[in-house]
Amino acid sequence: MKYLVAFGRFWWSFVIGDDWTVAAGVGIGLGVTAVLAHHDMDVWWLLPLAVVAILAASLWRSTKG
Repeated sequence: MKYLVAFGRFWWSFVIGDDWTVAAGVGIGLGVTAVLAHHDMDVWWLLPLAVVAILAASLWRSTKG
């Protein structure tokens, strides 16, 4: 059981890391992209744009204070 807990803690630390808002933003971006692609929309550009916006917001928050 301790190996399963250690495995879960590793993935939590790897995905969430220091900034949970980045992980949440990427998850939301993936979800929105998947929903729009399911409705036959051409949204290949949406996820890279979301990642750039999330990165910019994260850097702005880190450097402002």
